[in-house]
Amino acid sequence: MPQTKRDYYEVLGVDRQASAAELKRAYRGLAMRYHPDRNPGDREAEERFKEIGEAYQVLSDPQRRQRYDTFGHAAEGMGAAGGFSFQSAFDLFDMFFSGAGASRGRTGPRRGSDLRLQVSVEFEEAIRGVTRSFEVTKPSPCPDCGGSGARAGTSTVACPECGGQGQIQRVRQSLLGQMVTVETCVRCQGEGKVVESPCPACHGQGLVEAPKQIEVQIPAGVDNEMQVRVPGEGAAGPRGGPPGDLYLLISVRPHEQLQRRGMTIVYECPITVSQAALGDEIEVPTVDGAVRMTVKPGTQYGQQVRIAGRGAPDPRTGRRGDQVVRLRVVIPTRLSERQKQLLQELSPPDGKPHPVRKGFFENLKDAIGL
Repeated sequence: MPQTKRDYYEVLGVDRQASAAELKRAYRGLAMRYHPDRNPGDREAEERFKEIGEAYQVLSDPQRRQRYDTFGHAAEGMGAAGGFSFQSAFDLFDMFFSGAGASRGRTGPRRGSDLRLQVSVEFEEAIRGVTRSFEVTKPSPCPDCGGSGARAGTSTVACPECGGQGQIQRVRQSLLGQMVTVETCVRCQGEGKVVESPCPACHGQGLVEAPKQIEVQIPAGVDNEMQVRVPGEGAAGPRGGPPGDLYLLISVRPHEQLQRRGMTIVYECPITVSQAALGDEIEVPTVDGAVRMTVKPGTQYGQQVRIAGRGAPDPRTGRRGDQVVRLRVVIPTRLSERQKQLLQELSPPDGKPHPVRKGFFENLKDAIGL
């Protein structure tokens, strides 16, 4: 009997009202815990990792999540609009009126599993994009048998259990009449073929672990927690099945001076009291190199200057954001007598706090109570 799938919310350990951020947080923690690289040779951890990925893939998509909340795992066989497909509608008709069941098994060679690889990139590489080469050890077609799983000089044969169909029909009687269900053949796992004389190198699996050098273009604009999909570079499918995909999980090393907020890059820029009061031309760092910027006379602490087009690009469109320079006035802690005298001359004569003139937006916020 096929194994019953667990509830996706239970798999991720969240309740059904969990937000997108809570889902992502739960997925990241579990994926790191059960990642195959951290659990080499642990088949249970590998299956748990796949289960976690499948649950997050469904629940992170609002439309698929809505269908899952309504129909459960049966939603996986439904159309994009959330209703039954034509095929499943005919299945229901047959089940109730002509005796045919709705279950259908998988036939043909199985697809290989997806692989995931953690990749760290520098801050500038994430902004500009970078080409990286990796050596990935993964299941690959056995060179001795060409991936068939059969010993050299022999070949696979039609499965005697299902007659090469990959499926087995089972008939049973019910109150509604005769019902026919179609299940994947257990012996051949839906492939329709079996190996009578297994290849000694791969023990009939058709796959062996082998290293492969892969060159990947990581697009400009990637950020922490993003994934880069490399089609067809996952594990090879058993006995000629199509390969899975490789997913690169991106981790960006922090920059010493710059911070990223989506497509915006932020630089906290220290300036002196005299620069804030009198204005100045200063040099600020960007991912494209240092640029000159004007500090206007009378600049207040926390004021921002926007440098257009110096932010992070959108990985899909390539459009770049801006860089924001936050000006931080640094108050000196050690003053000469002359410096103290000059600052005292700037102080209000009555010793009361000097009022700071508010701009239009600050007055607007006060008016509406923000």
